[in-house]
Amino acid sequence: MRMTMAKQASVAMILIGSVGLGGCATKGYVNRQIATVNQRIDGIDGHLRTVEGTSGQALTQAQAAAGQAQQNSQRIDQLNGRVDGLDQQVQQQQQRQRKPRG
Repeated sequence: MRMTMAKQASVAMILIGSVGLGGCATKGYVNRQIATVNQRIDGIDGHLRTVEGTSGQALTQAQAAAGQAQQNSQRIDQLNGRVDGLDQQVQQQQQRQRKPRG
């Protein structure tokens, strides 16, 4: 929709400019001018579609990476809990060994 409005605006500007500056423009002249503008718009439209495709792929990859990072964070949290438990066990054993028997 946005490109259609841009095309219409370009055509309108060419027509107004042609009529206002040159009196009456021939149909062939107007068609040549419109064709040139349309070629430029089509080129920009193609480039825009390429950029949109690339940005869509980047967004998909970023979302996948964010999901993986969240899973990794959860896994690390689980492992931290296990390591803390093991650390407590080791400290308890060390304290038992330090107590004098007697």
